[in-house]
Amino acid sequence: MARKVKIDNAILKKLQRVEKTRSVDSRIKRKYILIVCEGEKTEPNYFKSLKENLPKGVLEVCEFRIMGTGYNTRSLVRKAMNLRTEWEEETRRTVDKLWIVFDRDSFTPASFNMAVNTCIANGPAVDCAWSNEAFELWYLLHFHYYNTGISRADYQGMIENNFRGKGLAGYSYRKNSTEMHALLQMHGNQATAIRNAKRLERTYV
Repeated sequence: MARKVKIDNAILKKLQRVEKTRSVDSRIKRKYILIVCEGEKTEPNYFKSLKENLPKGVLEVCEFRIMGTGYNTRSLVRKAMNLRTEWEEETRRTVDKLWIVFDRDSFTPASFNMAVNTCIANGPAVDCAWSNEAFELWYLLHFHYYNTGISRADYQGMIENNFRGKGLAGYSYRKNSTEMHALLQMHGNQATAIRNAKRLERTYV
């Protein structure tokens, strides 16, 4: 019969502490992502719908807070920074990523540059996304590439025509719809939208 080896209690406790540390370190750190939008409904509704359709498991490691402000120009950037601070104080957690989303035409050239430079100055934890002239341009890019000026008045008809061309006869666009992300997933092409957006960005850089 093998002799049982007795391990000193101090060594046992040390091994237990090491094992406990390994267990804690092996857990995935939850990430906190805040999206602050200029618009109060259109953009937040889209991102909330996108959140609900994220792949299984993403929401287990990422927590999203999506907020529409009604602010624009310099006040939007200040508001976004304040909302980040408020959330951090509420959760006692660091916000890993702050996105500020706005329409470029709502800013004067000087204010637009200030918004972008403020994001850059805050490092990789802060970023911004913008459309010109309106957020609906992102919807259209799911169908085709557009590089000409589109007025706000034209977006509704163009979105309706694209959806009707995909078989949604009689489709009528509602600006603050909570279904846009789901509809675009079904009838548009997100990979096409990303490719078109990158191509459009390159033409203006």
